[in-house]
Amino acid sequence: MTITRTITVAAGVFAPGHLGELTQIVPFELADAVLEETRTRERRLRVLPSRAGVYFVLAMCLFPRTGYLGVWARLTAALDGLGLAVPSARALRDLRRRLGAAPLKALFGVLAGPVAWPGTPGVMFGRYRTVAFDGCRTIKVPDTPGNRAWLGKMNAALGVTGYPVIQLMTLVETGTRALIGAAFGTTADGEITWARTLLHLLDETMLVLMDRGFDGGEFLRQAAATKAQFLVRLTATRRPPVLGHLPDGSVLSLIGGVKVRLITAQVTVTCADGTRYGGSYRLATTLLDHRAYPAQALIALYHERWVRHEVAWCEWNSQKEDRLCRLRSSRSSVQGPSPPWRALRVTAGCGARGNAQGPPFRPGVTGWGRPDG
Repeated sequence: MTITRTITVAAGVFAPGHLGELTQIVPFELADAVLEETRTRERRLRVLPSRAGVYFVLAMCLFPRTGYLGVWARLTAALDGLGLAVPSARALRDLRRRLGAAPLKALFGVLAGPVAWPGTPGVMFGRYRTVAFDGCRTIKVPDTPGNRAWLGKMNAALGVTGYPVIQLMTLVETGTRALIGAAFGTTADGEITWARTLLHLLDETMLVLMDRGFDGGEFLRQAAATKAQFLVRLTATRRPPVLGHLPDGSVLSLIGGVKVRLITAQVTVTCADGTRYGGSYRLATTLLDHRAYPAQALIALYHERWVRHEVAWCEWNSQKEDRLCRLRSSRSSVQGPSPPWRALRVTAGCGARGNAQGPPFRPGVTGWGRPDG
């Protein structure tokens, strides 16, 4: 049996990058456009041009357990017979240094965003697309003077943690888990500070779900100013005023100068042995029409969509622990949340395995259609 395959590739040193569907998601024209926009295209033609560097960084996200030379081999495996360069790990490290974070950040800004059609099951509530804020502070970075200088270390039971960590905040489409935007930096600033940098990604078509801790009056006022609706769980200590009662059991109130409905939900958990325990939690929403958006529907929405969002975070964390998002050098730089694979997956990492010396981490913000953050 004879099997013949035909692959269309760029000419010469621009050929690397044809990895499965990678160039269908990030075509040559898009890679070149972000290089031109960020002024990172090579000034003279090299055996490792900047466009090849973009695809190399993306391939590192797809193969996190593979070293530099292994990733390059995967990029060029289907291009046998073209006489392509076989660079050293040092040369690939220098390529990444020359490329920097800017083009990857711009590329994420182009690709990130909602991916579902309005008719896709599980992404809409009425006429609103459901999205959610959430973050984590479990991404460890190398314990270097540069990283400690701006990240510090978190307090722990016996003093401080062993490694500095990054605070990551994301805005996610709940039905698809697609990233709309991401921001990261020091944990000293807290989740609300980083969430504020993503508020510009909200619009009047969205209903944003938020957990406890996001119910501060000023933050909710800023969220409402984007014209998006919100559904947020309130902390137990918050006591907003009651302005009126509605037939579905919800009440009208005011938080941060924003008129909201308060909904109280009773939660009962039955264990396998028959033991039952329960409690209550309160939701606040700017969806004031109790006929169009009854309390029971909002409670069910919050439970269903928030569980989906938490499952996405559990998946991401389990993959991170499996080194899918591990940092790849002793002195790390951040390419920002790289264009995701499946929208293209958050990755913070740089440097060759164990032998790269990149610049220290710097915080970054990026989002849907906002390459400059």
